[in-house]
Amino acid sequence: MKLVTYSFHDQEQVGLIGSDANKIVPVSALGFAAADMCAFIDELRGTDPSALLAQVDAAAGVPFAECRLLSPIRHPRQDVICLGVNYYEHRDETLASNIKYDGQLSKPVYFSKRVNEAVDPGAPIQSHSDLIDSLDYEVELAVILGKDARSVAREDVASYVLGYTILNDVSARELQSAHQQWYFGKSLDGFTPMGPWIVTRDEFPWMPKLAIRSYVNGELRQNSNTELMMTGIDAAIHQLSQGMTLKAGTIVAMGTPSGVGMAFQPTRYMHPGDVVRCEIEGIGILENPVE
Repeated sequence: MKLVTYSFHDQEQVGLIGSDANKIVPVSALGFAAADMCAFIDELRGTDPSALLAQVDAAAGVPFAECRLLSPIRHPRQDVICLGVNYYEHRDETLASNIKYDGQLSKPVYFSKRVNEAVDPGAPIQSHSDLIDSLDYEVELAVILGKDARSVAREDVASYVLGYTILNDVSARELQSAHQQWYFGKSLDGFTPMGPWIVTRDEFPWMPKLAIRSYVNGELRQNSNTELMMTGIDAAIHQLSQGMTLKAGTIVAMGTPSGVGMAFQPTRYMHPGDVVRCEIEGIGILENPVE
C-alpha cells in the first residue's frame, strides 16, 4: 500500500494506492476527513493502513496519470529527526573531510532539520547561490511513525512504524563548518525533497535491507544498502523514545551512505541546472532539479 499526497484538478488531497497502480483513491472516499497526511495518520490512530486494502481496491478512485504527486508530508508538524554519519563508509569519508567531529563517532549522532515545506517530487531545490557554494546531496531512508512512541522496547519498534519514504538531506557544507553544528546548514528553505510517497511497512521484511543510490546528472554517486547502517531503525527508535515522546507522523531520516559531494577530491557539489536523483529499492525514485 502507498500513501500519497497529490494534486488532482489543482486540489491537494490525501490518497491511497492499492493493488491497482493506475488509480489513487482519496481517503475521503473511505470516510476519512483528513485534509493532509498528518491528519490522516491521526485518524488512523495506529491502525495499519494495509487493513484498508480491500476497500481501496473496490473504490473507483481517480486516474493516477491525471494526478501530480506532492511530498507525502508537505508540512511536518515537528523538525525531522536525523541520524548523522550512520553508514560505516560515510563515517570514514566524513572523518577524512574538512568537517571535523570530536571523537570517533562511537555513538549515534542525532540532529534535527527544520522543514517549513518539503520539496515535491520534480520540484526545484533552491541553491541559495547568493549565500553558499557547497550544496550537497544525501539520499536517505526516512521512517514515518504511525503512533506516539514513548519508552518503546527494541523488539516492539516495528509496530510503531507506519512506513518509509525517500528524503534528500540537502546540505550547505560551508555553513556546517562555519557554525560548528548541522542545524543551520541542513535547514535552509527548499532543502528537503521528500517522496514520492509513503510505502507501508508490511511491504518489506523487518528490518528492510534495500539498495539505496543517488545520481547527479545521470552519474552514480552513492550506491549502498540500508543493511549497512551503523544504527538500525529498531535501535534508533528505541533509544530516542527513552525519555522523549515521538509523536505520530514523526519523520526519522536514517542517514546517508558514502559518495556525497564533499568527499570527492576535488569536491563535487551541486549547482543550478543540475538534476539529483535518489532511489531506494521498493520505494521508488525522487528526482529534483537545482535552481
